[in-house]
Amino acid sequence: MPEMLDVSMVHSLAGELMGGKLCTERPFRAPHHSASMAALVGGGTRPRPGEASLAHLGVLFLDELPEFQPVVRDALRQPLETVELIIARANHRIAYPARLQLVAAMNPCRCGGGPGQTCKRGPRCAADYQARISGPLLDRIDLQIEVPAVSAADLVLPAPEEGSAEVRARVTAARMRQHERFKSHGAPHLRTNAECAGHLLEKIAQPDDAGLALIRQAAETLKLSARGFHRTLRVARTLADLDGADVVGRIHVAEALSYRGETLRQEKVA
Repeated sequence: MPEMLDVSMVHSLAGELMGGKLCTERPFRAPHHSASMAALVGGGTRPRPGEASLAHLGVLFLDELPEFQPVVRDALRQPLETVELIIARANHRIAYPARLQLVAAMNPCRCGGGPGQTCKRGPRCAADYQARISGPLLDRIDLQIEVPAVSAADLVLPAPEEGSAEVRARVTAARMRQHERFKSHGAPHLRTNAECAGHLLEKIAQPDDAGLALIRQAAETLKLSARGFHRTLRVARTLADLDGADVVGRIHVAEALSYRGETLRQEKVA
């Protein structure tokens, strides 16, 4: 109920609450890549919430991420850390909540291409296109996965053994595990690992000896930033929760590090 009220209040400020009814579903916002700064983060002559705040407690989906204006993309860097958007003008200062899940998609290069097709301009095209995403923004994206193109033959393959219902059950169980853990540590206001930070995060996400050795080695060899280190711990803790494990193991740390592949490749090139 508190989450419904939070989402409903933001949508009410934006004039999107129809008939005075509460929002009963988590928001999903997918602005076009031509969106302006004010449209994405809020503002205007009469300040109102932007897409990032309208996605509060839901998903903000940015398709064709490199096509967004650089200044608009990077405006999300601060709210992804502080989970709020502050709009400061000469005569007013307004803060809107923005605890969102950012999901973004992009082609490997500007040419796009389908199954079996390669870019005619070679690796340089992909490198230039992917370089449009700044390192600090990329460092805030925990899961970076290269998804191969789907061919016509893939469409006739049998369904996976684990369907959406099974995945939902595992996610629900993991969230309940997290909620109970936070209650036992005197932080019942926290709901997910994503909200946990600082000393408490290091306490609940402490890996076993093998996992600790791996993440220390990765931090030195791959030059993980402090932000990247803590975000890797959060992901590893969540992976352990999905497995029903009480302790974060080496396998969870290794998988969490593998999801930061794009960030690590960019750092290596730099």
